[in-house]
Amino acid sequence: MSESTRYTARTLIALAIAAAFPLHGAIAQEAQQPATGSDSASDVVVEKRQPGQLEQVIVTAQRRAENIKDVPMSIATVKGEKLDVLTSGGQDIRFLSGRSPSVAIESDYGRTFPRFYIRGLGNTDFDLNASQPVGLVMDDIVQENPMLKGFPVFDVDQVEVLRGPQGTLFGRNSPAGVIKFDSAKPVFKTEGYLSAGFGKDRIRNIDGAYNIPVSDTVAVRFSGQSQHRGDRVHNDRPTGTRDFEGYKDNAARLQVLVKPTANFSALFNVHGRDMDGTATLFRANILKKGTNDLVDNFDYGSYPTDGINEQHLKNKGASLRMRWDLPGITLHSITGYEKLDFFSRADVDGGYGASYAPPMGPGFIPFLVETADLIPNHKQISQELRAESSTKGPLQWIAGVFYFKEDIQIDSISFNSLAPGNPQNANYATQEQNAKSWAAFGSLNYAINDRLKVRGGLRYTSDKKDFVAKRIETTGRSYHQLSDDSTNISWDASGTYVLTKDTNLFARIATGYRAPSMQGRLNDLSSRPSMAGAEKVLSYEAGIKQDLFDRRARLSATAFHYRVKDKQLTAGSGSINMNQLLNADKATGQGVELDIQANLSDSLSATFGSSYNDTEIKDSSLYVLPCGGGCTVTNPVSFVNGTRVALINGNPLPRAPKWQHNFTLKYSTPVANGEFYAFTDWSYRSSYNFFLYEAVEYKAKDLLEGGLRLGYKWGDGKYDLAVYGRNITDEVQSVGAIDFNNMTGILNEPRTYGVQFKMNF
Repeated sequence: MSESTRYTARTLIALAIAAAFPLHGAIAQEAQQPATGSDSASDVVVEKRQPGQLEQVIVTAQRRAENIKDVPMSIATVKGEKLDVLTSGGQDIRFLSGRSPSVAIESDYGRTFPRFYIRGLGNTDFDLNASQPVGLVMDDIVQENPMLKGFPVFDVDQVEVLRGPQGTLFGRNSPAGVIKFDSAKPVFKTEGYLSAGFGKDRIRNIDGAYNIPVSDTVAVRFSGQSQHRGDRVHNDRPTGTRDFEGYKDNAARLQVLVKPTANFSALFNVHGRDMDGTATLFRANILKKGTNDLVDNFDYGSYPTDGINEQHLKNKGASLRMRWDLPGITLHSITGYEKLDFFSRADVDGGYGASYAPPMGPGFIPFLVETADLIPNHKQISQELRAESSTKGPLQWIAGVFYFKEDIQIDSISFNSLAPGNPQNANYATQEQNAKSWAAFGSLNYAINDRLKVRGGLRYTSDKKDFVAKRIETTGRSYHQLSDDSTNISWDASGTYVLTKDTNLFARIATGYRAPSMQGRLNDLSSRPSMAGAEKVLSYEAGIKQDLFDRRARLSATAFHYRVKDKQLTAGSGSINMNQLLNADKATGQGVELDIQANLSDSLSATFGSSYNDTEIKDSSLYVLPCGGGCTVTNPVSFVNGTRVALINGNPLPRAPKWQHNFTLKYSTPVANGEFYAFTDWSYRSSYNFFLYEAVEYKAKDLLEGGLRLGYKWGDGKYDLAVYGRNITDEVQSVGAIDFNNMTGILNEPRTYGVQFKMNF
């Protein structure tokens, strides 16, 4: 069983009560009640669970604690033991990719800058100013810049995946959905855990938490994580960085809960991260022309290069969440602050050669592309004020206002014309953006009768951006300024119908909004910044949520269709490292999602998830520059002003697999005074296009990855010793690319394994 299932019935009820306050850290008055729930009072009733039954899942997708079965949208959760298993090998946030239907996560920057996709909607743009259509919310604070979205996952109560537009309660830049992380909150008792793991490639993963009540009104929780991996890839060339793919990644979180009275609570949160490592390796000449296979005798551990590769990220933040319980109404204040400092330099061409190396070896390339991207200045602040009803009755409401401000500077440095180790006189471009946004929102829930409940929400958003792009070279400089003001109204309407005691039907119509985007990664003095206007989504979904076999199994199934107007895309050129923003006329998607959990016997449990996503770009005038003569383009081609282009009308969205499946199976049995268990997890995804255009070489193969964990628990679950393996079949293939004419590929993580010990106290 997962760690949470070992609570007694009394503690489960306490969890549900405390679950009324997750985002504001309030807790129930009793010292034994964890502060792990939602941010509003709730009528959630936690029924006593009989042996063999699944635990109820409480979510806060609608900013109230609710049974997942009662929420009229497609939701999935990851928590407890499954989280421990998926992160056991030191994986970053990408461990969630494929572990929930319709969810994919990838990165061209390594352990930083994760890119999220839900139902095929995402953004492949590698610019540090790129917005995403999937929102990420950490402890009720939106993480806007992509570098903030890779914060390590440790001491987390639950991860919620909200599929489909979340434009009413979560706001801008969430037309595809929201992934929501809730950290374990301070409680009024002494508790904690310590976990240490060691594995292949000198992997060392240590994390833990210590919770202590300072007094009857103050509780403190400290959580931390330290991850390390040694270099596992070597450069045998005489120049450039010699070893790659090692990292040191440390993060910590301090929370202080103050509850002086039964009607007021304040939760202070201070957190930070310090990561040093190497950027993603772009490997030249690893794809066979005319196929998407790796070349014969490919060696993962070898990377011949003449470039420099290094990456550093520091970010810190703080938040204050306050809650007042007044007669008939509850007030919330949520204040957030985030700041980061980032530097990444990589050999983008993926090999060696150009004008100062002999043309020899598998990594040789006839040109040089080496760049660095950095964020020397960044600051984000946010403030939300919200009120909600707390009386019983058929009508419940929420209303609030939200303010967001971000200031950011991004520098892009080109080392193309320089010999390795000579950074003088490098050309560079600078982007400076000041963004402000405010919104007013509200929602109503009404129970028409005991069987039918309806919901509706509305949000008004105002966005303003001021943007400056500069290009500085020894021969001159250029200066460009953009500004934009936009407004939007998002809305949603949904309903839940109780068909039987165990079966709910739901339907939902929702809209979403991605604010206009600007970009100024200028390639030369003649380049101009680009801008894409607002992206708007209209989505329909309907489904069923059902408890089966006396609550020993649970099923959720959803069918959906969406239409994106003015879809924001990034069109690149296969001949230069340069991207431009644009709006496609529209894009569409439809599909189904299935989640199943089941206790098959007293010793055997399983989960299964599946999704089908059929996406299509619809714009007959849209074209992009493909990779040129180096790859096999399968789209229709045309010529614009004498330049060969690929027509992409009808293509699927990039990096959007049609099929995704995930499966877990756990077996446990008593042995001596403890429990032996075996846990295996598998994920499958079908092929996808790396880019907006289709090419044989730049199409990912189907990928099946599996994990295995064998362990023994004793001391009533206090101690856990396990061995683990990730990607146990060692499936290694290209999952991304740089479309220069040298068949450059980006690979998935190879097999890793190790041992882990965990102690709870």
